[in-house]
Amino acid sequence: MTKALLILSEEAFHIVYPTRVLEKLRARVDSLDIITPAESWPEHRDALAQAEVIFSGWGAPVMDEAFLAAAPALKAVFYAAGTVRDFVTDAFWERDILLTTARDINAIPVSEFAAAAITLGLKRAWHYARLTREARTFPADRPMPGAYGSTVGLVSYGVIARMTRERLRSLDVRVQVFDPYLSEEEARQEEVDRVDLEELFATSDAVSVHTPKLEETLGLIRGHHLARLRPGALFLNTARGAVINEPEMIDVLRRRTDIQAVLDVTHPEPPAADSPLYELPNVFLTPHIAGSMGPECERMGLAMIDELIRYQNGEPLRWAIDAHIAARIA
Repeated sequence: MTKALLILSEEAFHIVYPTRVLEKLRARVDSLDIITPAESWPEHRDALAQAEVIFSGWGAPVMDEAFLAAAPALKAVFYAAGTVRDFVTDAFWERDILLTTARDINAIPVSEFAAAAITLGLKRAWHYARLTREARTFPADRPMPGAYGSTVGLVSYGVIARMTRERLRSLDVRVQVFDPYLSEEEARQEEVDRVDLEELFATSDAVSVHTPKLEETLGLIRGHHLARLRPGALFLNTARGAVINEPEMIDVLRRRTDIQAVLDVTHPEPPAADSPLYELPNVFLTPHIAGSMGPECERMGLAMIDELIRYQNGEPLRWAIDAHIAARIA
């Protein structure tokens, strides 16, 4: 059995580790201390000093030298969320602590959202819903790419994009990808075409962005990319708002009213109160809901308990990441 510590924000605690998940965790450990909010950890040094494993999630404490010095027995962290950038430090990696995350689990609802939005976008659903509402009748002409023989472009090909591609297999579409890390052999296996960013935008009926926010990806997608989209195309972003040059995107969307933009993320987030994104008729703005929400969050907590069982049995962890992987993911 194992001495465990659960430490995260109070909000995340209630949605990621509700009663039934918490009971399952308690059944797998010798003792479980709970610290919430995470920043109160200096008041609970005894619990931190004894913890062999930490379970966490959104609102995790920054695991710097001071925190780690207070946790000498710590061997593994089970993080029931996606990005680890907010809490992992160089000192953490130097301690050689195991880290596993629920990023693959959090990718499930994002891929569901993306595939659904792409399907609706290929039918120009938001465009025709607006026209119908404004005219109070159905438009006579309804041109659209449709989900037969059209082309979907995925910008970056990480976990979420791969899941989205799997969901798109039910559609009769061609899928093309821009990702410098994707090899030709892997592209063949995935049944996608490798293209550069310019070609992807110029030849896609729907473009879905899955690019992590890294220093080299800030502002990656510019106005001239969006301006090359096919007539009536969909532009979808469920990744990070900062990978788009937002002022240039807004300028193109003003001129290209045929483009449908579905934006679940923006920069800043939410947009400023005077942002044109609230008013542009071809923008469908959602409040960062593509990822795990409500009961979906329990799935991340349960996944980390499954990882704990593997850890206790001396088995390889399914979703473990190291410093190299962490540097490349959102």
